[in-house]
Amino acid sequence: MSTLLLTGINSLVTNDPAHGGPLGELHDAAVVIDGGKIAWVGQRRDAPAADTARDLGGRAVIPGFVDSHSHLVFAGDRAEEFAARMTGTPYSAGGIRTTVAATREATDDQLTANVARLVAEMRRQGTTTVEIKSGYGLTVADEARSLQIACQFTDETTYLGAHVVPPDYADDPAAYVELVTGPMLDAAAKHSKWIDVFVERGAFDADQGRAILTAGIARGLQARVHANQLGEGPGVQLACEVGAAAADHCTYLTDADIDALASTGVVAGLLPAIEFSTRSPYPNARRLIDAGVTVALATDCNPGSGYSSSMPFCIALAVRDMHLTPAEALWSATAGGATALRRPDIGHLTPGAQANLGILDAPSYLHLAYRPGVPLITHTLIAGRSHPVLN
Repeated sequence: MSTLLLTGINSLVTNDPAHGGPLGELHDAAVVIDGGKIAWVGQRRDAPAADTARDLGGRAVIPGFVDSHSHLVFAGDRAEEFAARMTGTPYSAGGIRTTVAATREATDDQLTANVARLVAEMRRQGTTTVEIKSGYGLTVADEARSLQIACQFTDETTYLGAHVVPPDYADDPAAYVELVTGPMLDAAAKHSKWIDVFVERGAFDADQGRAILTAGIARGLQARVHANQLGEGPGVQLACEVGAAAADHCTYLTDADIDALASTGVVAGLLPAIEFSTRSPYPNARRLIDAGVTVALATDCNPGSGYSSSMPFCIALAVRDMHLTPAEALWSATAGGATALRRPDIGHLTPGAQANLGILDAPSYLHLAYRPGVPLITHTLIAGRSHPVLN
């Protein structure tokens, strides 16, 4: 297998603290890729020989974005709902049911094509790893097929049968919890790594969430939680109680919630495109960082509350409206996301890590926030393979 040497890197973000600073940034750097993994990083003058060399002409290189929260298996469109929000209609969890109806009616081919389209969008913008949830089927068959489709695109699949209570169980939510923890879990577990629950008013309460997560953990799935999006509530505390990898949203937090996240190591997954699209308050990421909480940034790409696949957009929002520095935002979108997925092999560019990286048409990672909305990613490498091909 041939080795590839990338030179002419003005700024190389490694996320390796051994290189100093929050990002382990190297200048006038080089990278060697061998067998889909990082074999060497360092100064260009010290670079070893390789079978093939590419001069990047002074561009910046960053670890590939790790999008640790998305809902890509769906059908339909909720653009009118977005337009209504922009004229003052508040967001609520009820709109999910609109997508559930459309998803149930869609064919497997239609759902697969939509996921492929969105994953391609993500790759063009530097995302190399994406977590994909079910949650728009809410029947045994539809949740199972959603996860089978997601498995074609990622190993990071999440069973979210507990997204909302569907209309057919509106009068008996306890029976739906029994379905989610019984036959639906049986059908979903073999296609899932994770189990998730939306603990929120209009969705599931703490006792229901605990029962659902406990059942999933007993089947070998790892936990994550939709928590504290629409108001203060028990979601974060439940995530910490069950040892979840991440509590996502975290829009409304008490001091006790922040203390619990910091002491347990549960990652706070922040989803700024949702606040942008719903005109909700942004979480105060500065408060979390200063308390020692690990923060991840993710898109939460979905057709209702936030239909963006762009991690660079999320970085710009996090810097502008959530009080993160550009370095903190980039770390959260790469190493932070990897931590939220419990993946030590990604989110950094160090020897032995997967060769997942983004090449920017810019001299520095600072341009991700400095030039919002500009398509700066020229190539995305996944396991050393470039999209599009380097030449």
